[in-house]
Amino acid sequence: MTLALAPAIALYFAADAAKTGDFSECFTADAVVKDEGHTYIGLPAIQAWKDGTADKYTYTSEPFACEVQGDKTVVTSHLVGDFPGSPLDLRYVFGLEDDRIAVLEILV
Repeated sequence: MTLALAPAIALYFAADAAKTGDFSECFTADAVVKDEGHTYIGLPAIQAWKDGTADKYTYTSEPFACEVQGDKTVVTSHLVGDFPGSPLDLRYVFGLEDDRIAVLEILV
């Protein structure tokens, strides 16, 4: 089943799958990401966070559900890899602005 994801969200998952992806096309310059109790603000911090995750873990992410909740888009994805708790379904809560991701919170 193919999900109908907003272009910026589809780009995010494609860049994440590439493990060396460039996230500048999906996020606003001052975007905020919250993951595992940490907050990353701005493109350099977000790119460093993703690069660090790719260096630390090997995983695959397969989005399988998407729903709009007010001004947020919630994508649920199945992750399998060498990280603690694998396999795991995560919820990615995206806030979009001008066709880019302005806010992303990743929740268990």
